[in-house]
Amino acid sequence: MTEEEAKDKAQEAECSEKAKGCEGSCSSCGMGDEKVKSRLKIIKRKIFVLSGKGGVGKSTVAVNLAWALADKGNKVGIMDLDIHGPNVPKLLGVSGSKLRADDNGMFPLKVTENLSAISLDFLIPDKDAPVVWRGPVKMGAIKQFIEDVNWGELDYMIVDLPPGTGDEALTIAQLIPDADGAVIVTTPQDLALMDSRKAIKFAQLLKLRVLGIVENMGAMKCPHCSEMIRMFPGGYSEKAASDLNVELLGSVPFEPGISEQADKGVPLVTRTESEAAKEFLAIVDKIEGSIEG
Repeated sequence: MTEEEAKDKAQEAECSEKAKGCEGSCSSCGMGDEKVKSRLKIIKRKIFVLSGKGGVGKSTVAVNLAWALADKGNKVGIMDLDIHGPNVPKLLGVSGSKLRADDNGMFPLKVTENLSAISLDFLIPDKDAPVVWRGPVKMGAIKQFIEDVNWGELDYMIVDLPPGTGDEALTIAQLIPDADGAVIVTTPQDLALMDSRKAIKFAQLLKLRVLGIVENMGAMKCPHCSEMIRMFPGGYSEKAASDLNVELLGSVPFEPGISEQADKGVPLVTRTESEAAKEFLAIVDKIEGSIEG
């Protein structure tokens, strides 16, 4: 057995033990909780969006995936589980909104007719205050986002996870053991892909289907000659996908104005004339086809 194989075997054993969690006997994981099961039962498809590190556009991918699916007529919910950096509301143009609640719990914010969202951003009055929470408190909040939120019947639930492979990802894997798969987001440089490979291995160790890799900011169109220019050396994403036997769903190019548009809460996919939007919509079709197929 090689050193790498030995590390994978040890990691698999550790993840398996952690994934077993409390097996329903404690309040933090929620396994066996009938209310959690009841909420999830009427949500047809659940997709996790992960990245090995921050700054690769994970939340942007999650938001645009949710928006594109909703635009096709699906009822979609997006759950922002990045407790320390909840960016989904900003990307949707609804940051600072308040949630409605009654005796039966909270209602997610209705962003469009077909898209609803939940985020810690909606619950914290001071947007500049850091969230200084230890693990058990974060785990309880994640459980509440399912248990105490009246999502209703959904065709898709998109879960935007924080970067890395820590407690939050393990908790949501426990709470939603029947998830349909994970989308891994990366940028094409080797440094980001080192961590993305870990995210893929993490999903595989938890028996979570990897739907594929989305490469973000792969190239940029020259404003003068329209030639596509690679922003990083090419080939890393293709190699990672090949080595780990997962699909490279596509490469979304960087375009001037995307960042400004995101800051205004306008999703990329609404710019239907842009190459980035066209590529992303093709990626969404692949994800949808893979799940429905």
